[in-house]
Amino acid sequence: MIIQLSLAAMVLVLPAGGARAQPAPAPEYAVKSALLFKLPRFVYLPRLEGGTRISLCLLGKNPFGGALAKLAQTPIDGRSVQLRQPEDAAQALDCDFVFIARSEADQLKSILGRLGEAPVVTISDIDGFARAGGMVEMALHPDGGDSLNILINRRAAQAHRIHFNAQLLRLARIVEP
Repeated sequence: MIIQLSLAAMVLVLPAGGARAQPAPAPEYAVKSALLFKLPRFVYLPRLEGGTRISLCLLGKNPFGGALAKLAQTPIDGRSVQLRQPEDAAQALDCDFVFIARSEADQLKSILGRLGEAPVVTISDIDGFARAGGMVEMALHPDGGDSLNILINRRAAQAHRIHFNAQLLRLARIVEP
């Protein structure tokens, strides 16, 4: 028994570069898709009160591959998830959460202007998204790697009576436009 505990302790202190295989880092969009599906749990969106469905829309070219479709099969807080890919911002006005893909960066100002007409949570990984008026930006950590920074523009959200849970706000960095 003492020998087993000593061997276990030695394994725990082996350097990370040891002979053991290291788990592969999660691809960027696998991490972002998981965050996107956890986000509704931390957002108060008045039009979701009492609802049985969450509408998640993707504007632009899908960077997630099949990850979103796979996650959409799992309810979020007891609500079914409707995953849609509208052709333009006008068709996304009835969505609850809209992820704006990097492919839409050139039209970002007009998309945010159009989506600003409805209480829609806007999310993207376009650089400067939160400062441009988007609500939630998923930014890669500046030091590299797969870690994400969550940037939140509370002013844009509050204009539509959308609020973020304190747990999310502690993890995020608040951005002023």
